[in-house]
Amino acid sequence: MPTRVNRQTVDLSAYPDLLVLYLGMRVNRLYGIRTFFSFGRKISESVAGEPDGLLLHEPVYYSFFPMNMGMRQYWRDLPSLLAFARSEPHRQWWLDFLRDSGGTGFWHETYSIKGGMEAVYDDVPKPLGFGRFAGIRRARGPMFGSAARLGRSDDGSAVLSETDLYES
Repeated sequence: MPTRVNRQTVDLSAYPDLLVLYLGMRVNRLYGIRTFFSFGRKISESVAGEPDGLLLHEPVYYSFFPMNMGMRQYWRDLPSLLAFARSEPHRQWWLDFLRDSGGTGFWHETYSIKGGMEAVYDDVPKPLGFGRFAGIRRARGPMFGSAARLGRSDDGSAVLSETDLYES
């Protein structure tokens, strides 16, 4: 017996600056499991704080082997997302991770309703997402920060500067 499809859609006109992020953490080494679970706890706590501009946070499971899990987030606009990313403790977590990944890899892809997409892959051993078809470049210079990769120079500098991370 056929089942009728209840087809629905959404009206996003109330969200003219909407951003959608897919984020993931991949376990690269056995000791990365500890890092993975410690970040999961930190992220849960930060989301429970209901940061301004975060509309929805959903866990996403990409694969169990290698362990690659993450989240999908919907943000009202880029300034809200960047304000959260620049706030403590997020900024410090990010800096600590970029100095020592703890046996994991991290990646995110951002999609903007205004146009533009960007991604970063840190310690991800094999290309995934955009990197599988668009190729990989070093995230340095104009490719260092997400706002610049989205073509949004009006949203200020990167969350961390290259000098925060690299000696030169």
